[in-house]
Amino acid sequence: MDTKYLEIIKAPIVTEKSSKITQEEGKYVFKVDSKATKTEIKNAIEKIFKVKVEEISTMNIKPKKRRVGRYAGVSNRAKKAIVKLADGQTIDLG
Repeated sequence: MDTKYLEIIKAPIVTEKSSKITQEEGKYVFKVDSKATKTEIKNAIEKIFKVKVEEISTMNIKPKKRRVGRYAGVSNRAKKAIVKLADGQTIDLG
């Protein structure tokens, strides 16, 4: 496995909402590199998890204002991808 694929896919996003769409629609949510294209994301998912990707939706997550005591700042911007797999294929994130 090539390290460039591991740089594209940062981490799975496991929340109540992402778990619900995984169970109902067979889609998985990943945090990805902000400069990655849909084609690069598709190739990385297919190589890392050895599955067939049918569809990818991507979105940019804007930074949010954060405050810790008297220090104010913003969170990092990010990009996430929602990946739909071919029928009968799954990814074990656990």
